[in-house]
Amino acid sequence: MVSSTKPIIPSVLSLLLLAIHGVASSVGALAGNASAPIVNLGYAQYQGALDYTTNITSFLALRYAAPPLGEFSLLDSVEGELRFQAPQPPLNETGVQQATTNPDMCYQTNYGNASMSPFSLYGYNKRDTTIPSASEDCLFLNVFVPGSLPAEPLASGGLPVVLWIHGGGYEAGYAAQYDGADLVMNSHNGVIAIVIQYRLGAFGFLSSDEVKAGGALNAGLLDQNYALQWVQKYIATFGGDPAQVTIWGESAGAGSVYQHIVANQGNTQPPLFRAAMTSSTFMPSQYYYNDRIPTMLYNEVVSYAGCSSSTDTLACLRTVNATTLETVNYNLAENAFYGTYIFVPVVDGTFIVERPSVTLAKGLTNGVGSFSPNSRGWNSFVNLNESLSVTEYVSNLFPDMTPLQVQEAAYMYNNTGTALEQAFGVYGDSIIVCPTYFLLQTFAGRSYKGLFAIPPGYHGNDIAYYFNNPAPPYNNTQFIGAFSESFMSFVMSLNVNAKFDPTNITPYWDEYYIGETEVLFNETEAGVPLVVPFHSDPALLERCAFWHSVTEMTAQ
Repeated sequence: MVSSTKPIIPSVLSLLLLAIHGVASSVGALAGNASAPIVNLGYAQYQGALDYTTNITSFLALRYAAPPLGEFSLLDSVEGELRFQAPQPPLNETGVQQATTNPDMCYQTNYGNASMSPFSLYGYNKRDTTIPSASEDCLFLNVFVPGSLPAEPLASGGLPVVLWIHGGGYEAGYAAQYDGADLVMNSHNGVIAIVIQYRLGAFGFLSSDEVKAGGALNAGLLDQNYALQWVQKYIATFGGDPAQVTIWGESAGAGSVYQHIVANQGNTQPPLFRAAMTSSTFMPSQYYYNDRIPTMLYNEVVSYAGCSSSTDTLACLRTVNATTLETVNYNLAENAFYGTYIFVPVVDGTFIVERPSVTLAKGLTNGVGSFSPNSRGWNSFVNLNESLSVTEYVSNLFPDMTPLQVQEAAYMYNNTGTALEQAFGVYGDSIIVCPTYFLLQTFAGRSYKGLFAIPPGYHGNDIAYYFNNPAPPYNNTQFIGAFSESFMSFVMSLNVNAKFDPTNITPYWDEYYIGETEVLFNETEAGVPLVVPFHSDPALLERCAFWHSVTEMTAQ
């Protein structure tokens, strides 16, 4: 791995996750030993570490692709070989690699801090020039296996597999934040867990005609797809069943899951997973790769990187020092409208053929079922110090909406509290809540819906209740078991009612299409777990119907 001597300065969202849960330091603390298993993947051998307390073996920082470097390529020393390209096979490594240390994270950045959207008002407002430190060499995954490995790859009968895709707005997040051993323990050692990293920000989601012609659009999504292909090829070596893979993510990780559900118009061949779980899906505007906004961003990157005079701007960007490009990446992200992210998936015409809502409306999906819990609270995405009206907020959030559509949207939220509370509602409904309902409707008869509401119930608070070591704020064994085991039941059987723990207090859970039924996960004022079914709010569904009707203008 390429090392960095700069201190790591996490993004705001990274700090939030650390505050909720803490870095999964217990993973890094595991020590290898002479008796720890060695896995031979052909291109490399890795020795993991066995935790004798949990009887879980971890393999950290396994390469699933070659380093996507811009300054040079380890493969042939040609400058700019793999930056902005689709992922390539991992390089051969000699000897046994110690897989006991978490990988370097991909370059990170932050969400927008600008008070007004630069896509509707073309001014920039720099707030912070500090950048986090990471590495361009970051395409790694961690594997967590209950017990020991099989002597030979299993031909059949392996364990179900859950693959976690981290959130962070496609601009932040890394594997070390998530200890996959927690998921294995939540399943009572019934699954294998995998945590992946993928290129972020401009490194993973730079888009334009130039990138289409000379590179790979949605490189970050292609990284994830490549990791899924890696699972299909190698998971039997770890004792897993490639036919029983469930992909799961939170926020932008859930948005990534959404992308893989609609990838290749729902016809990815061969199939890479059988089911999907989305926790608080983050679905911002997803423009066509050469629309005005992605093109503006590309031109800004070119300008700030000093490549404007080049006859081949993409080739020039491949020769730019990675830390320089990281600085450009960070500064542009900081200047986005507050709470938004600018380097996100696009419609590329090949992998993501059309807007996701269009593919879902056709009923075209990869996978056979979905499980979709949401949380509440979107405060971190709205500037608490600004006083925009709801009309102004909508027009900044979705600059392509017509004035009439903006007025219609504003009208729905006019009587829902203060201007700030109305903005919370607009952001939460349009970008996080309603896309989940669109997905549920597509998987009719094969989907379950939950609502996490433990106070304060903010976006991301639920993570601490499935990655639950150390203990979460509401440290109630019954609640933690009910919530976390619901996910693992779905991974293991596609049925949240197939309980493997007789003490699980979750009531019978109807599929969503039966009366638009959800299950609430909360606590009473007395601190007693409150896990009960309820029906979706009709007013919310009406607002979602509006947002669905304008997806062409919101680019969803």
